[in-house]
Amino acid sequence: MSQLWVILKKELKDALRDRRSVMAALSYSIGTPLIMALVFMAMIDKYASPKTLYINIEGGAQAQELIDYLASKDIKQGGDATVEGGKQDASSKDILLRVDQRFSQNYSQGQVATVTIIADLSNERLKSSVSRLRQQLRSYGSEVAAIRLLARGVSPEVVRPLDVQMQDMAKAEAKGAFLVGIFIFIMIYAVFISGMNLSIDTSAGERERNSLALMLSLPLRVSDLVLAKVLAVSCFAMAGLVLINISFLLAFQFMPWHEMGLDINFSPQFQATVLLLGLPIALMAAALQLCVSFMAKTFKEAQSYLTLVLMAPMGLAMAAGYDIGPDMLQWLPVSGQQKALMELVKGNELPLQPTLIATGVTLSICAVLVAAMVHMLKREKTVFAL
Repeated sequence: MSQLWVILKKELKDALRDRRSVMAALSYSIGTPLIMALVFMAMIDKYASPKTLYINIEGGAQAQELIDYLASKDIKQGGDATVEGGKQDASSKDILLRVDQRFSQNYSQGQVATVTIIADLSNERLKSSVSRLRQQLRSYGSEVAAIRLLARGVSPEVVRPLDVQMQDMAKAEAKGAFLVGIFIFIMIYAVFISGMNLSIDTSAGERERNSLALMLSLPLRVSDLVLAKVLAVSCFAMAGLVLINISFLLAFQFMPWHEMGLDINFSPQFQATVLLLGLPIALMAAALQLCVSFMAKTFKEAQSYLTLVLMAPMGLAMAAGYDIGPDMLQWLPVSGQQKALMELVKGNELPLQPTLIATGVTLSICAVLVAAMVHMLKREKTVFAL
């Protein structure tokens, strides 16, 4: 153990000397949550319907009751109306409600009165506002129809043979589960990204600098050298996971989730579970990246190989996040941990048995990769890239 500890300190010291490489490795964990927060805030600000929607109304004099009804629902005539800051609302120029010239006559005679919504539906930022206007027009039409039936001595229930009600059994946390699934995927991916630079440098990089052959010439066990490298890369991977956890926690404080109708909260229990389940993934990721890097002959070749290798965990995490794979995904590395964390976010109990199986499989793969690297480093072909 003393020999292993000495080698591990050497690996970490070598890694921390190159501060630019360390910052590059951890920049994903720090920057990604902040960028996502800014993107979501921009999307909410751009695509959400404003509290008071201003539109242009043509022929409003023909349907004053309708105009008053819409005003009570915070949908008002645009014209010269201004919003906060004294700026004219842009939507007043983009959405036009045209009232038919015969609206007043048809309405008074109990006939169908026509109104037309004119807008550019290819404009994404208008869709929520147009949908809101259409919904309020339908509500007004239903109320008028009910009043007309009552005036004729007919109950409005006659035209509503079914009363369809829906009871949402989802917990408040589960409503944002799909979005949180993306965040969990980004967290797991941070484990692979944060340790990638060090895994290449301590394997293919050391071989190009001839320091690997020097290390193996010393009286030490190859297994200790391999384990030290795996633990060093795992430390960086876990550091990236901790940083991205903190970054998400800070970024979420400024996110207006209530405007999206979501309740997203990363509790201390969830964060602790992320770190606990992320540890075996970090060990496996370190072993996988080191093994692939030792198989490559050059530093650049190792970078190319690892870029392709990262597609495997990405695919497993995405399949688990979107629930598009078979049930066996809950027993596999990465996807098993992703599914377990998704259940925890939804407010359910952590699926203990599948999680333990996935953890066991993850650690087993790590052990196999470590054994393979020990065998590889005992061969001159690997040490000298022959």
